[in-house]
Amino acid sequence: MFFEKCLVIWMLFVPVFSFAQDVTDEEIGKRIAVYKSDIRGPYKEIRWYCPDGSIIPPKERCPEPGGVQRARAKDEVLRLADARHIFLGQILAATPFDAFWDTAHHASRLKQYQLEKYLKTIDNGWILRKAQYYRGAYQNEDEEQWGLSFYHWLLADQNVLANHFFLIRESLKDVPHAGDNNLKQQIRLLSKEIADAYEPFTDIRVKIHGQPDATDIKQVKEFREKHKALVASEVLAKMDELLLAMEKQYQPFHIQSINTYLAQLPAEAPIAGKLKEFQKSYATSQNILHKVRELSVMLYAIRTSVTQVDHPRARLALLDISIILEDVLFKEMAGFSPGNLQAQFDALYFLGQASVGCGYLQAWEWNASIASLQKEGQSDVTQAELVKRFEACRSLTEWGVGMFSATYEETVHLFAGFEPLAQGFVDEKVRASLLLQVGLLVERLAQDMARVMPTRNYLMELSGAASARGLNPGYTKGELVVVSGNAEKMLLDKNKIYVFHKPPSDLKPVAGIATVSEGNPVSHIQLLARNLGIPNAVIPLQTLEELKKHSGQSVFYAVSTKGVIVMKPEQQMTAEERALFERKTRDEKKIAVPTQKINLNEKSVLNMRKVNAASSGIVCGPKAANLGQLKQIFPDNVVEGLVIPFGIFREHLNQQMPGTTVSYWQYLNSLYAEAARLYQQGAPEAQVEQYMLKELKVVHQAIKQIPLTAAFVADLRNMFQTVFKTDMGTIAVFLRSDTNMEDLKEFTGAGLNLTLFNVVQEELIWQGIRDVWASPFTERSYKWRQRYLTNPENVFPSILII
Repeated sequence: MFFEKCLVIWMLFVPVFSFAQDVTDEEIGKRIAVYKSDIRGPYKEIRWYCPDGSIIPPKERCPEPGGVQRARAKDEVLRLADARHIFLGQILAATPFDAFWDTAHHASRLKQYQLEKYLKTIDNGWILRKAQYYRGAYQNEDEEQWGLSFYHWLLADQNVLANHFFLIRESLKDVPHAGDNNLKQQIRLLSKEIADAYEPFTDIRVKIHGQPDATDIKQVKEFREKHKALVASEVLAKMDELLLAMEKQYQPFHIQSINTYLAQLPAEAPIAGKLKEFQKSYATSQNILHKVRELSVMLYAIRTSVTQVDHPRARLALLDISIILEDVLFKEMAGFSPGNLQAQFDALYFLGQASVGCGYLQAWEWNASIASLQKEGQSDVTQAELVKRFEACRSLTEWGVGMFSATYEETVHLFAGFEPLAQGFVDEKVRASLLLQVGLLVERLAQDMARVMPTRNYLMELSGAASARGLNPGYTKGELVVVSGNAEKMLLDKNKIYVFHKPPSDLKPVAGIATVSEGNPVSHIQLLARNLGIPNAVIPLQTLEELKKHSGQSVFYAVSTKGVIVMKPEQQMTAEERALFERKTRDEKKIAVPTQKINLNEKSVLNMRKVNAASSGIVCGPKAANLGQLKQIFPDNVVEGLVIPFGIFREHLNQQMPGTTVSYWQYLNSLYAEAARLYQQGAPEAQVEQYMLKELKVVHQAIKQIPLTAAFVADLRNMFQTVFKTDMGTIAVFLRSDTNMEDLKEFTGAGLNLTLFNVVQEELIWQGIRDVWASPFTERSYKWRQRYLTNPENVFPSILII
C-alpha cells in the first residue's frame, strides 16, 4: 500500500508526456522533435525479450534459448500506440507476427514501418537522429531473421497473398529478410541529400530522379572531381556512397544470380521450368525489346503462379525473383530507344503486362486498356485508333499510381498531421518503381504523337503543352500560382488559379486548378471542380516546373469539353474571350435544397433492401437509395447494407446543445439567420464568412460528441445482427455520408462529406456515426456550398453502412 501511494504521488509531480485519447498532432510533433535530439530517441532501455514472454534486464539471461536483445520503447510511445494506433521506432524482433500484420487496421503497423523507414532515410535518421548510435538498440541479424520468419508465416495463407499481393510484394523492399536491399531508393535519396547540402548538384539530382541510367555514374564522378575542393568532407563521403550504390545498381545482370532463389522452388512446379527456360532465352538475346518482352512475360507468370506453389518459402523466393526482374527491366528500359510509334506501343504493351506482374495494375485494368487495343507488330491503324491507344497507355500510369495511393494514403495522412515530410512517401515509392519508366515512355509517346497529330493545347508557349489533358471544362481569369511543394497548409484564394504538384486534401474553392497527380476524372477534386464549373487539367511534372516562371502573372485559363487547354497572359485575351466575363457576372444564382418531400419522421434503422431510387432525398441520400435499387434487381450480386435515415439525425439535433440553453437544431438555425442578417446589413462577405466558420467549428465539434439515444443504439445493434448475421465489432463496415443535396440538378456535393473505411470495433462505429453526421459542417463543406444554397441549414446526412 505504501509503495502504491508513493507511486501515485510521484506520478502527480513528475512531468510525463501522457498520450491521452485526444492527443493532438501538435503534441506528437513536439515529442518527435525531442526524440531527434535524444541519444536514445524513442527508447528508454535495452532488455532481453524471452520466448516465454518475459522481459528481463540485459545482464540476465532468458530461462530458455531463443531470446533477443533490443531496445524497449519509452512509456509515452507505448501509450501513443494505445491511444491513436501510431507506432514510432518499431523494432521487428520479438514483435508478434499477427500484431505487425495488424489485420483490424488494414496492416497499418506494416505500412507505418515502411513510412518510418522512408523518413529515417530522408531526414538523417528522423526520430533516431541521435539514437542511430544507441548501441544494442537492435541487431541487424535479428531483424532479418524475424523478417524471414514473418514472411514464412504470412505467405502460408494463400488467400492473404492473393488479396494483398501488391502490399506484400512492396513491403519486401523495406522489411529486412536476409540480405535484401533497395538500391534505387537509396540512390534517389542520396542524390537528394547531396543536392540539399550543395545546390550545384541539383541538375544531376533532377536527372537521377527523372531519367536514371548508367551514364549518371560518369556525371557524378566528373562532378565530384571538379567540386571536391569546394564541398564539405561529409558531402564528399555521400558522393562516394552514391557512386558505390550506383555501381552496384548498374553492374551487369547475370541471369544465373537467381539460382539461389530457384533452389527454393519445387522442381516439379511449372513456374520453375518457365524460369529456367527464361534464363536461357534472356542470356542469348541481344535485342532490348525482346528482353523487355521476356522480362514482362516472366513477371506476369510469377504473379499468376505464386499462389499455386504450396510452400511459403517457395512463394517468398518467387516474390524476391519478381523484385529482381523488375529492377532488371527498369535498367533495360533506361537504355531503350524505340525508333517509331509502333515500337513504343509494343514496349508499353509489355510494360503494362509487367506492371500487372508487379501488382501495380490488376489484370482486368491491363486487359481493359492497352491489351485490348494493341496487337504486337500491327502497323496499319487509323488516327482515331492511335489516339485511343495513347489514352489506354496513359491510363496505365494513372491506375498504377492509384494503387500506391489507395494502399498507403491513409497511413500517409495519419503521419502527415505531425510530420509533413510523410507527404513525399507515395511519390518516392512510385518513382522507384517500374511506373517511372512507363511514365517516361508515355511522355515520349505523347511528344512523338504531337508531331504527327498536333494538338490545339496552348500553355504559355511551353513545349510540353501537348502532354497536358483537360478534365473539367470551364474558363476563368486570375493570378496564376504554381505550387510544387506541400500544399496542405496553404491559404487558398478563391480568385486565383492554382497549379499543384499534389493538391491539398482539403481543397477550398478556387478559380481554376491544374495538377500533376490528380488525373482521375472521378476523383473528389474533379467532382468538386465540376460543381462550380472550375477548369481543371492534368499536366506533366515538367510543365509545372516550366510554369513557375509565370507564377504571379494574371492569366486566362480555359478547358474545352473535348479536353483542349488554353492558358495565356490576360493581356493576350481576344475580344470574344473578354466578352465571356461580361456575361459571367450572371447566373451565380443560389439554389434551395428541396425539403417539401423529405420525411423526417422515419426514425428507424432500415435494411437497405427496403429503400430504392424513389427514396432518394426523402428518407436517405442517393447512394443508399440507388444501391438499394440495385439490391432489389440483383439481390445476389450486391452487398447487404443498413441505412440510418435523415430522421434519426434530425431527432438527435433536438437534444440540448452543451454550453447553451437551446437545442442543436435551434443553434444551427440561429447562426444561419445571423449570417443572413449580416448580409442584409451590407456586411462584407469576408466578415460573414469569418463569423460562419467560427460558429460552424463549434457545431462540428459538438456533433462529434453528441449523445446517441438509447433507442437508436438498441435499434442499430439489432439491425446489425439481423442484416449482417453477426454482432457489431466482429466485421469491418464502411460508413458513407449520404446527404439530401448530393445529386441536385445544379449541384452534386459529392466528395464534400465523410466516408470511413473498414471500421471494426463497436466504439469506433458509434464515433464514426457522429463524425459522419458532423462532416457537413466543416469549413471545406461550407465554402463549397455557400454560393449555391439558400437554405444550408436543411442539409441532412443519412448514413449508408455496408
